[in-house]
Amino acid sequence: MTSDPIAAPSRLNLALEGCGLFDIAGLMAAAPFLATAPRGARHPVMVLPGLGANDNSTFAIRGFLGMLGYDVRGWGRGRNIRLPQLEAPAVAQTVRDLSRNTGQRVSLIGWSLGGILAREVARRSPDHVRLVVTLGSPFAAPNANNLRTVWRLLTGQPSSTVTASRIAELSRPLPMPATAIYTRSDGIVAWQACLEQEHPTTENVEVRTTHLGLGFHAPALWVIADRLAQPEGQWKPFKPSLLVSPFFPQSRQ
Repeated sequence: MTSDPIAAPSRLNLALEGCGLFDIAGLMAAAPFLATAPRGARHPVMVLPGLGANDNSTFAIRGFLGMLGYDVRGWGRGRNIRLPQLEAPAVAQTVRDLSRNTGQRVSLIGWSLGGILAREVARRSPDHVRLVVTLGSPFAAPNANNLRTVWRLLTGQPSSTVTASRIAELSRPLPMPATAIYTRSDGIVAWQACLEQEHPTTENVEVRTTHLGLGFHAPALWVIADRLAQPEGQWKPFKPSLLVSPFFPQSRQ
């Protein structure tokens, strides 16, 4: 990753964001493909929605993981319209309670702002979180986005600039395995802002969709399934099989 400032996505990428919604229609055609996704040990999984969204927005992710046999939960807090550091204490307590009640660590899946929140929660509850998967979450450069007007409309407050010290804190590698799924066609947040730092248990996986399509994109869902299927404590980087590798761009960070 470069130390130069990261710019917000281009207007062209922003204008093309709606194309990602075709992934919703594509899920039906992808059903046979997804039915062969890896399955792992049943354990609790919490899925956190993006800015302004609620649990309805993550129905495809949760439905897919439920089909695979996981104990899937939404975040259950309505629309996600507060800063992650304000939501994190309550969500972390929910995760700790879920972990204690089930006797298992919880995997966290976060889309966009939900991924930043997932990372905050994981830092607060490292003994209760198994792994974290983010989808288009700009934790490495949260200022590089096209969401300032949306934030003001949703919250009634101006969007504030995230400080360098806060960015360093957000982007620091987590104490558990973490996978960042991103797309270079993202028109909402800069794709470079969604990348994990190099670390023994971090990775970045590129897919071909838009920001709005990430939660419905069959290859992204496959990556989530593959990561959840790994035995706890035996993490290895994602390596698509010959069967699915054509659906993923070659690594070119």
